[in-house]
Amino acid sequence: MARYYTRACNFFYGKNSKKLIKSKKTLSLNKRDDISFDHIEVISRSSVKRISINKINKLPTKLKNQVKKDLIKITKKVKNFLNLEFKKKTHLMGILNITPDSFSDGGKFNNVKKAKKQMSKLFDQGASIVDVGGESTRPGAKAISASEEWNRIKGTLKNIKKNKIVSVDTRKSLVMKKSLSLGVHIINDISGFNYDKKTIEVIKKSKAPFIIHHSLGNPETMQLNPKYSNVVLDIYDFFEKKISFLRKHGIKHNKIILDPGIGFGKKLKHNLQILRNISIYHTLGFPLLLGISRKRFIRDISKKNDSVDRLGGTISSSIYALSQGVQIIRVHDVNELKQSLKVYEELIKQ
Repeated sequence: MARYYTRACNFFYGKNSKKLIKSKKTLSLNKRDDISFDHIEVISRSSVKRISINKINKLPTKLKNQVKKDLIKITKKVKNFLNLEFKKKTHLMGILNITPDSFSDGGKFNNVKKAKKQMSKLFDQGASIVDVGGESTRPGAKAISASEEWNRIKGTLKNIKKNKIVSVDTRKSLVMKKSLSLGVHIINDISGFNYDKKTIEVIKKSKAPFIIHHSLGNPETMQLNPKYSNVVLDIYDFFEKKISFLRKHGIKHNKIILDPGIGFGKKLKHNLQILRNISIYHTLGFPLLLGISRKRFIRDISKKNDSVDRLGGTISSSIYALSQGVQIIRVHDVNELKQSLKVYEELIKQ
């Protein structure tokens, strides 16, 4: 039998969702009552079939059994960790790049005083997590040494407040170890733990929560004609294989977040396919993170209406992600995104 994938779709929100769940006309996403669905797509590498949830029993036996197993993962509650409540709250991860050359804010916060002030600001504006990075991984960026990267961020990571969640954006085991020793909570490796093989041992020994991020190649070459058989399914398979690999290496906990890596080895068509089908990754059973802030795909779509901060495109794509049940959005402009989420959430209550 061909390999099939299940994607929840045709979502309902707010009070309407609650009523439909009660009347058993929809299924809740991740045990949430404010977002539910009444259709799924059964996807293979050669076909896509959309069916109502009340017609699942009419599928061939093997396929029906697989779809039902997938639905258990899609509808079950995503486990909380680090006091991050995933059931009803969309979390914002604030971006703090302490670099001279990041694509959007390079040089703005590359001294300790400015970086600490920005970290406090991001938390005050509503970030649940602040992601601190000392190496630019923009397209074309060259790698720097672990010592240089560490020297950029160490001053900012000292004296992290106990009630604040900080992640470190790094590909290097040395930086991970030193960051964790200063109180960093989450490891965010854009290479998917492929760049430095020692990183697997770091996350195994520390038992720290981590983000599995998809990237095709490294920043220097990732945008040189990236190719996929089927970008959405290729990334799904990558996540599945990576989770299996980590399990075999003794990492048994479920404090895992998945990020499909918008802009990391993807053309515009790839980014759009991922965003349009983002709900497929709920089938893996872990919270989803999207980094879409100020990215090039916004420029590629908006063309003459592009702007420096690309705030409009960031907000619209973030609201779309929220409507698909994405739990964490990684952004530069926390206050503006927090405002947009509050308005959206208020509007769908009715």
